[in-house]
Amino acid sequence: MRTELAILGAGPAGLTAGMYAARARVPTILVERGMAGGQMAATELVDNYPGFPEPIFGVDLAQKMEAQAQKFGLKIVRADVSRVAIAGSGYELISESEESISCSAVIFATGASPVKLGIPGELELAGRGVSYCAVCDGPFFRDSEVAVIGGGDSAVEEAVYLTRFASRVHLIHRRDELRAVKEIQEKALKEPKVTVHWSHVPVLIEGGMGVEGLRIRSVKDGAEKELGVSGVFFYVGLTPNSQCFRELVDTDPQGFVVTDETMACSRPGLFAAGDVRVKQLRQISTAVGDGATAAYSAQHYLEGH
Repeated sequence: MRTELAILGAGPAGLTAGMYAARARVPTILVERGMAGGQMAATELVDNYPGFPEPIFGVDLAQKMEAQAQKFGLKIVRADVSRVAIAGSGYELISESEESISCSAVIFATGASPVKLGIPGELELAGRGVSYCAVCDGPFFRDSEVAVIGGGDSAVEEAVYLTRFASRVHLIHRRDELRAVKEIQEKALKEPKVTVHWSHVPVLIEGGMGVEGLRIRSVKDGAEKELGVSGVFFYVGLTPNSQCFRELVDTDPQGFVVTDETMACSRPGLFAAGDVRVKQLRQISTAVGDGATAAYSAQHYLEGH
């Protein structure tokens, strides 16, 4: 299969890039291994995306984006790409079934996945009190108690952010000191709404239709205690989905793709958009902006080559 532009990933960045490319009449194929939407589709309610004054289900927003992109003629192919390779002056996307798509340019919009601890209740209550994004879901926990798992910069920053809404924020950290930079630590430790549970790990999230409590265990003496929280936010790491093309582009030590402001990667003809690239804020709105910029840049690259 041959096209001018291939987009890998159908999250908000990929769908936006596909829509812009299709509108510009660039021959484009978007490749997605699962359902459209990525992490957006796995989010129960989205209430911070412009244009929707009432919360919208993440899967509904994903379907609307997909339908809009297809309206402009975007071709979406379901395949699990295992490798991206250089092929002459262009590139080749090779799937698990050894089928391939050749193209002149690629936009990587494969996103990132939160690291999961796998404790009981985490997967079962995801989107119903278990979250990996305080900016996305914090407003749903007004006047409630919540827990944040982690001790790095993101965990501590988001614990402070959640005090805008929650009545109490329990910060759970397995060590007896935080890993976050001192300035961020000081802000959290001075915040009266933040309670730090040193040397503890989460072992069980309780609840039925939603989170009703969190059980934590001391790593020093094994003693357990219950926290009456209605939300649990995990910040134990984020993994970029860049494994199949990481050798082709410059990345940071974690594997997030380095781009310039045009979304161009270190190798000509390759672009990245959304959560997979190095960036400060990972939100639907920022992914959409990345996708539009990447499509525009890819279009001009193709016109010049």
